[in-house]
Amino acid sequence: MFYQRKILSSIKARLKDKEIVVITGMRRVGKTTLCQILLDNIKSANKIFLDLENPINQKVFEEKDFDNIIHNFVSLGLKKSEKMYVFLDEIQAAPFAVKAIKYLYDHYDIKFFLTGSSSFYLKNLFPESLSGRKFIFEIFPLDFEEFLIFKNFKNPDFHQDFAEMAKKKSLIEYEKKQKYYEEYLRFGGFPGVVLAQDQETKTLRLNDIFQSYFEKDIRFLGDFREINVLRDFILLLMQRVGSGIEITKISSELGVSRQTIYAFLSFLEKTYFLYLLKPFSRNIDREISGKRKIYLCDTGIINNFAQVSSGSILENAVFLGLKKYGQINYYQKRSGGEIDFILNKKIAFEVKQKGSRVDYKKLSKISDSIGIKEKYLISQEFNQIDYCISASEI
Repeated sequence: MFYQRKILSSIKARLKDKEIVVITGMRRVGKTTLCQILLDNIKSANKIFLDLENPINQKVFEEKDFDNIIHNFVSLGLKKSEKMYVFLDEIQAAPFAVKAIKYLYDHYDIKFFLTGSSSFYLKNLFPESLSGRKFIFEIFPLDFEEFLIFKNFKNPDFHQDFAEMAKKKSLIEYEKKQKYYEEYLRFGGFPGVVLAQDQETKTLRLNDIFQSYFEKDIRFLGDFREINVLRDFILLLMQRVGSGIEITKISSELGVSRQTIYAFLSFLEKTYFLYLLKPFSRNIDREISGKRKIYLCDTGIINNFAQVSSGSILENAVFLGLKKYGQINYYQKRSGGEIDFILNKKIAFEVKQKGSRVDYKKLSKISDSIGIKEKYLISQEFNQIDYCISASEI
């Protein structure tokens, strides 16, 4: 059974365009499934799906004369006389194919759909000559609304406006969702994990996702000599979710240079494994130079490989929910006061397992001092206070 992702409608809207559709995101987030749904939505029979991690499919593009690739398509059942729809899964496995794709795009009536598991690699893979020839869509693990859809939860009630979330919250709706939200915090949003029927299978699939990421992305794409150090670095970062990264301390602890740590962080961020949150400042230079806080791609991954407080898991989940609304920063005063998240430089959020009026008063004081008028508590427990949003609504 196929479950519809939110991003699907945006990609469907591009089916009639000439541009190449590129779908990128971490492994096991559902890129291949999305392509299969898109394939089924194309009425033409002149279409093909090729997994480029299969060496046999790679041979289709191993031609010095790119025109011969059309003959290879014909041998696979496509008609040269009609518009072709060509889906290529895991394009990073066949980087040599990119020049051919550009040539075929320019000279034939072909609509290409490409998937790749790394923005880091895709940016290096796609030459500037593809500029203006592609639309890029990023796909992530399920947010909680999608999680409920995958759980066949009927008519989940969500609001896109934060003021509405705070004003129209319902204890009945909260209680209906709560057991699902607890599962979401524990096991995360990778589709295959969500659909697993028991905890043992969920755990096995989380293990497999991390192993696949380590073996196929880190070893294949990263080309790092210190592969075991990178493994230890990842495990160390998992323990520090929601905390600032002290580069000098970590480099000393692991016995590698600061430059190596920066390279690790850049790779992990651009392969969608983690996010680095910059501090909020009206001064761009200070924002760029400030200490980053770290959040991971999925709470299930964190719980499966690290011992982290429930408060940190909640904060990570809220971050993942908020990032779809725009740019996120955090704020910390030198005196110690802080704001967990600032969205688009104009809305402040403080995350608590049980928010209170005192928490909101502290948030308001700091927010007012930096010119941010709109602010909300985000609480895991239900709270009827007007300015409080239930975490399960994010």
